[in-house]
Amino acid sequence: MDDRQRYDQATATLEAPFALLDLAAVRANAADMVRRAGGKPIRVASKSIRSRQVLELIMAMDGFRGVMAFTLPEALWLVERGFSDVLVAYPTADRHALAALAADARAASEITVTVDSPGHLDYLETAISEVHPRHEIRISIDIDAGYVALGGKFRVGALRSPVRDPDQAADLAADIAKRPGLRLVGLMAYEAQIAGVGDAPPGHPAYARAIRLIQARSARELVLRRGRVVNAVRELCDLEFVNGGGTGSIERTVREKAITEVAAGSGFFHPRLFDFYRGFTGHPAALFALPVVRLPSPGVVTVLGGGYLASGPPGPTRLPQPYLPAGLRYTADEAAGEVQTPLLGRPAEDLRIGDRVWFRHAKAGELCERFDTLHLIDGDTLVDSVPTYRGEGRTFL
Repeated sequence: MDDRQRYDQATATLEAPFALLDLAAVRANAADMVRRAGGKPIRVASKSIRSRQVLELIMAMDGFRGVMAFTLPEALWLVERGFSDVLVAYPTADRHALAALAADARAASEITVTVDSPGHLDYLETAISEVHPRHEIRISIDIDAGYVALGGKFRVGALRSPVRDPDQAADLAADIAKRPGLRLVGLMAYEAQIAGVGDAPPGHPAYARAIRLIQARSARELVLRRGRVVNAVRELCDLEFVNGGGTGSIERTVREKAITEVAAGSGFFHPRLFDFYRGFTGHPAALFALPVVRLPSPGVVTVLGGGYLASGPPGPTRLPQPYLPAGLRYTADEAAGEVQTPLLGRPAEDLRIGDRVWFRHAKAGELCERFDTLHLIDGDTLVDSVPTYRGEGRTFL
């Protein structure tokens, strides 16, 4: 039985559109990530999952420890629901959530918030100033992991933290130490230009070579700079964790002595953008089915919905992939539409009204912002249906 038949059989009682999660693929992807991590724990990036029950399933597997959340309200909700060791990897400007964090003993002991400037510390202190009694706030510093060359004229990597060098990190660490009620417990540095950029884009060999060259140089620069940053901060305080990496760089990042854990999330679902890495091969695990609702002309079908574009620079790589049956493609004029999506290709000749076309999202967790339920299959059997964040009425972004 091929994958399309398996998906269709397992979900025969469901009405499309709907989202599916293949548990066998998730388990295989998770096992490979653990292998690549070489014994260092993997912190699970919740933005790539966005389902509480699926997070619980993953956290029950060996090799995974802690959650990397994307907002403080999300972290507070996860801890309320029983999760522990939650790192909010992005700075927050949510005054109410900060006050709630300071007022809750368990939340304050389990959640770490991220800063990269004294301005964040000032804002945090103001937000919790009226909380009495209040609990100590755990802090992580975000270090810029971007690659800079040619005297600053060339840069790749996410525009995140202004903290790059050991002195800047040490100065911020010293500032945290002077503020009562704040405690520095960790550092993080996400090398987006390595972990989040596939080094084997199809059909562009010259571009692929350029990516590999830049990634190699960036990795060499970062291993030295990150190590010096960590050493400088450790002279001032004890650190519980130093977090780095992502799905695309696990095996490279764990080789750094300074790193105590890596983060990963997209690798569990293996969305379309993660097909283009030489270092690993994942199994597509998260898909969505759209029903055929029109047959406009020979070789053309129209499906319901489909305009689920991924974040990032706009372009074809951010479109969902018509996956099964293989060989379907978008029209140049309409692409993925708000309410309907026409598809071209020889397989369209065999499709009929009510048949399904299976798609893969370009990214991982963003799929869950479109669906309130993930239907879980194992083999060719539907074993459960669990809510996404949206299905639990939680829209954190």
